[in-house]
Amino acid sequence: MKEFGVDLVVPTCEEIFHLATAPMHDALGERLFAPPQETLHQLHDKLLFAQAARTWGLPTPESIAVGSTADLEQFMADSSEWVFKPRFTRFGGSTLIGPDARSLAALADAIDDGWMAQRRIRGDEASLHFIAHRGTLCAFAAYGSRWRLKGGASYAFEPVSQARAEHLHSLAEALARGGQLHGQFGCDVMFDEAGEAMIIECNPRATSGVHLLAGDGALARAIGDGASLPPGVQRTAYLGPAMVAFGLPHALASGRVSEWRACLANGRDAISRPGDRMPFLGAMVDSAKFSLSGLAKGISTTAATTHDIEWNGEEFDQ
Repeated sequence: MKEFGVDLVVPTCEEIFHLATAPMHDALGERLFAPPQETLHQLHDKLLFAQAARTWGLPTPESIAVGSTADLEQFMADSSEWVFKPRFTRFGGSTLIGPDARSLAALADAIDDGWMAQRRIRGDEASLHFIAHRGTLCAFAAYGSRWRLKGGASYAFEPVSQARAEHLHSLAEALARGGQLHGQFGCDVMFDEAGEAMIIECNPRATSGVHLLAGDGALARAIGDGASLPPGVQRTAYLGPAMVAFGLPHALASGRVSEWRACLANGRDAISRPGDRMPFLGAMVDSAKFSLSGLAKGISTTAATTHDIEWNGEEFDQ
């Protein structure tokens, strides 16, 4: 660090969990833009997060630990009203939403003490991304998506309405303040049928919403100096390679070609810049590598993107 004059280390993916271990956190000190490991654990564990968020006065669905066949019995009569998922999970790959009793019974073969049940919220899904400096909200974006991979990962990010953005902004402020958060964070939210927002889970790292904040240097100032990023008109952002590789085939198969064209015309590519297509090509190469890696490991392409850096609550070697 001293040799290269590094002033700030900004994790962008799951390397954050490794950089925040006690030895690394002590070595990096104030240069690491991330909370300590115990806070990361509390936010990354979906059950612990739901419990903590409630103590901070935030609306979250009823959440219950499940770890055995016996634990599942209590949900058999109304399983369609619950969501079952690992407490550490990504891309929604293992999540069961409102399963029937037979599907829930089949889960008993795979379940362990790392699972949870969460009350199902019917409504509209949204996500938020925010940056906080020691409990103070500095930057914020809220978005939804109609372009997703199977399992839930989005590749186009559309700003929500002003009313919903203001509602979610207040929740982000309360979350940053309640957890005394420092770093980048994302949350998944459901607006129920009455229009009330319920926070489902948290990703204590950079998420796709950062694309709505980038572009003019204000994001860097928010991260580096804690400067407040002024609210402005945000424009749909999309991942160009994914819109071509996944979005176009989906649009052709579902009759949404005009919607796909409109997204490209009205939004902006978060990967490339005018006159520079090399990032686009590089992202396509990366996608191919992750696809091949996923095939070799018997997992999805999206799962392959974090396979070698995931942290699921295990003890680190100190």
